[in-house]
Amino acid sequence: MKTAIAVTTLFALTAAAFAALPSGDKTPASSTPPHVQAVAPAAPTAPAAAIAIAAAHPKVEVVFVLDTTGSMSGLIQGAKDNIWSIARSMSQAQPTPELKVGLVAFRDRGDDYITRVTDLSTDLDSMYATLMDFQAAGGGDGPESVNQALNDAVQKISWSQDPNSYKVIFLVGDAPPHMDYQDDVKYPQTLKIATSRGIVVNTIQAGDAPDTKQEWQHIASLNQGAFFRVDQSGSALAVNTPFDEKIAALSRDLDGTRLYYGDVAEQKEAASKVAATDKLHGGSVAAQAKRALFNASEAGSANAIGKNDLVDEVSKGKVDLATIDREELPAALRDADVKERERVVKDTADKRSKLQAQIADLGRQRQEFVANELKSRKDAPVSLDDQIYATVKTQGAKKGLKYSADAAH
Repeated sequence: MKTAIAVTTLFALTAAAFAALPSGDKTPASSTPPHVQAVAPAAPTAPAAAIAIAAAHPKVEVVFVLDTTGSMSGLIQGAKDNIWSIARSMSQAQPTPELKVGLVAFRDRGDDYITRVTDLSTDLDSMYATLMDFQAAGGGDGPESVNQALNDAVQKISWSQDPNSYKVIFLVGDAPPHMDYQDDVKYPQTLKIATSRGIVVNTIQAGDAPDTKQEWQHIASLNQGAFFRVDQSGSALAVNTPFDEKIAALSRDLDGTRLYYGDVAEQKEAASKVAATDKLHGGSVAAQAKRALFNASEAGSANAIGKNDLVDEVSKGKVDLATIDREELPAALRDADVKERERVVKDTADKRSKLQAQIADLGRQRQEFVANELKSRKDAPVSLDDQIYATVKTQGAKKGLKYSADAAH
């Protein structure tokens, strides 16, 4: 174990949420699909007084339940391109939240998998590395295993017990659920459980299939969530800027300043994060630039640095370099004396600070470029990330989170 470490110490969405959404197709369903027995949602369990108490860093927990069958290829690519923009916009609330993101990918019985669950974590690098592996395949026969995917999202994810946290699911897909599987937990029952736990379920329909629309609207209405529709590609607004290459390069250099230490288990966890980071460096330059801007935010620092980083913990006085066991040090410092360790950590901290300042400066220029570019696209469809932001902004207000007028791209 590490030594000498100092001890430190919306829910309900009203009709206003639907009015706030930029999509023209956002009303909840007024009827129940004929094959579904209506189950009334449970009443909110958190007392109003508890909701009014804002934590220093309120929790925002987001799980995307994503259809990964063949027809979803465009939207999956859009998610890969824009997940960092979505994360950054979610993290821009005041007070600055602790953001955790999870993922449930689903297909159907007879495909390569039915569901794959990635638990909530502040380590968005690892979640994104998982998302990069998903390719659209399978499906093709209409309904998919939506019921199991939603149930896994509610029951297999490590949701916070904090009644003040904003816990939200975005169900994204283009096909209705299989209601003919006898051993499924049907979505009305799952939504009743979600409501009792303070988890809001929103639905995003890809495409315009009428049967999917009816089910998606019904799912949202049972949980007081929002429904909106995007085209099959997610209506992604791709804006490449002249700053992306430089920001991505600086971000790679910044990742190189992490000095992880700890016992065998902690070093293994750190190695896994480094591997995930190395993997995403092979992604698009624009996505790398967006990740850098998220990491530069207060909420993104947990992802940027990770756990057990010497540079961070020494600067905060959490650890004494002279008392760390040799085998728990980063490999580069194991044969160094205490003064050399201190020099390396200080030099690395200085380098990190300069890189962060450069990224912040280029990030401001990038955001200005993007804002001007979007002004010239007046006829562009409302994007997936904008609609998610509008929903989070409205629902998050019920938990005391205040967002600015515009989303970040």
